[in-house]
Amino acid sequence: MRLEAYARTDIGPVRERNEDSLLIDLDHGVFVVADGMGGHAGGDVASAMATETIHETLVGSPDPDETRLVRDLDLEDPADVLRERLRYAMNQASILIRREADARPEVRGMGTTLVVLVVDGDQAHLAHVGDSRAYLYRSGRLTRLTRDHTVVQQEIDAGRLTPELARLLPHKHILTQSVGFHGPVEPDTTTRMVESGDIFILCSDGVTDALDDNELARIIEATPADMLSHVLVEEALKAGGEDNITALVVGVRQ
Repeated sequence: MRLEAYARTDIGPVRERNEDSLLIDLDHGVFVVADGMGGHAGGDVASAMATETIHETLVGSPDPDETRLVRDLDLEDPADVLRERLRYAMNQASILIRREADARPEVRGMGTTLVVLVVDGDQAHLAHVGDSRAYLYRSGRLTRLTRDHTVVQQEIDAGRLTPELARLLPHKHILTQSVGFHGPVEPDTTTRMVESGDIFILCSDGVTDALDDNELARIIEATPADMLSHVLVEEALKAGGEDNITALVVGVRQ
């Protein structure tokens, strides 16, 4: 499989700085979007640290602690190993962000969401913490691959709130998990087979606040992959998006 990737990030019309970070590594099939939290308390620092730590952990020199953990878990399936590596990398990022926050009072309270896609051969491995999302567009159908780690999503899951109403609530972004701020994390991970023609979209909530899943599907269907990240950000801005806005598109070709 051959991969292509495109991304755009925008500060938006209101924020003083862009606290989103992204990473594209086509050679290793690693793609990351992070949305920092904390405003002047260092959200941009947290998202950058998380993105760098994920990349270093996944593609850098082997970490003896990680190697020992995988061995102790007695994992044999390569997919299980990679998902465990993703969990380890996210918790390493959380430890480093907490350590930095403890050392620098001006960034105390910082944290970040994190969504990571690793394409390895004919498999796609996904991990996420927080409310940045991943989608898959395949054969004309858009599928959300992640479930937000928010208080509002818990209410939806319990049947006490509809998704439509949830989009209108002012507290919809209260997170139940984040990298750094909440300490140790338990990311959701999954593995699926990839097919030629697949399009994966990783995005911060600046996209999904402004555009619901039906609007996303309409835009993706009408837009070539190499223009999609640009168009998603433009459409989010036109729809009144006020947050930082980041879209990363990964296409799979034969």
